[in-house]
This record gives sequence, C-alpha cells and structure tokens, in this order.
Amino acid sequence: MEKISVIMPAYNAANSIKESILGVLNQQFTDYHLYVIDDASTDNTAEVVRPFIHDRLTYIRNEHNQGVAETRNIGIEAASGDYIAFCDSDDVWLPNKLSRQASILQTRRYDVVCSHYYTFEDDLKLIKNTRGADELIGYQDMLKSNWIGNLTGIYNQKRIGKVYQQKVGHEDYLMWLAVLQKARNGLAYCIPEPLACYRLSTHSLSGNKIRAADWQWRIYRQHLGLSYQKSCYLFATYL
Repeated sequence: MEKISVIMPAYNAANSIKESILGVLNQQFTDYHLYVIDDASTDNTAEVVRPFIHDRLTYIRNEHNQGVAETRNIGIEAASGDYIAFCDSDDVWLPNKLSRQASILQTRRYDVVCSHYYTFEDDLKLIKNTRGADELIGYQDMLKSNWIGNLTGIYNQKRIGKVYQQKVGHEDYLMWLAVLQKARNGLAYCIPEPLACYRLSTHSLSGNKIRAADWQWRIYRQHLGLSYQKSCYLFATYL
C-alpha cells in the first residue's frame, strides 16, 4: 500500500499529460501511486499514457464521459494511500512537492497541506511567479477565496476519511471546504513556496470569469446554504 495516492483525471489530454505524468514520476518522494483516470477521451490520450503504466501507475478508462468530478471520485475510490493528492492532466509538479508536504504531514500537526504555485500559459510562458495564502488557512478564509489550489492540496484520508467531489462548478473548491471542516484544528498549512505549475488554458472550464463567478454564488447560496447578506459579503471579497 502506497503512502500517497495521486489522482489525475484526463480528457483529451494527449498534448499535455506526458508532462503531468513525468512531474509525478520524477518526485523525490517515492512512496506514492498515481491513478490516471481517462474520462472516455476521443484523442490518443491512452496511447500517451500506456508506456508509463507500471507498478506505480494505474490507468483507468471510463466507458462513458462522466465529467471531472465523477472522474476524480473514481480515483479517490481506488486510492489506498494514507494521503490523497491531485494533479490534473495539464498541470505540472516540481520534484520536491511531495517530499516537502510529507515532512509536514508526518508531524501530525495538520491534516491538510497546500503550497504556492506558478501560473503559466499553454505555450509555457510564465504569467505569475506565485499564488498562495498565509501559512495557516481556516474555513472562514476559504469562504472568501479558494486558497487551496487543487494541484497543490493533499489531505490525510486515513484520519478524516475520503471526501468526494460533487458535480458542480468549482467542484474542487467545495471539496476542500468539506475537507477543512473535518481537518485537525480546522486548518490547512500552506507552504510559502511554489511547488507546482498551473496551466491557465483559454479553453479550461475555470478560465471563464463570468461563469466562475456564477459558480461561486451558487456554492454560497445553494450548496452551503448561506444567507443572502453573508453571500453578498463573501462574494464581494471573492471579486
């Protein structure tokens, strides 16, 4: 049984997934298992992944397209590690990501660890040097902004249990809110250095700011059941 389970959903990711896989396989920390879940891609994603399949990488293919939340959930269900981390098929981890996070998790002070990260465009042009929060992130902090980038987050599923994603916009944000509610002291520790690279694609679901704002409002009102007044306050801080 691996110490860390890494979940990588993929859909028509043939042009980017090799970089993402290598970012995981080249980790200094080696007690992990990577689960690549192909959401019924129609390109040659499977052909790109196949040469990497070995005892540290499991490839799962959905028979029908199910969307990113359910695809991640299939990986979460398959995961057997003490900790669960996520890397999408167009993002890239730096080699020391898991080793830095494991050293903090093993102190047993925190159940959730994330980090700052770089943001870059499809052509690998750097947009921002880093993005991140203060070292300690609480639930109320997360309500104001999604400080846990999904590609940097890792949580202790052995202690708090597996947390699944809902089929909604900002599904990762809603999951991390639920994780924080169960976490030791209700806190996440954010490593103040970039340990991953987020690809800002013009075609990504989260790239549309108007749609993302609508998703955020729906989370406040429909999924968290917050009052209109509190939702307006939080939405203003989000914008």
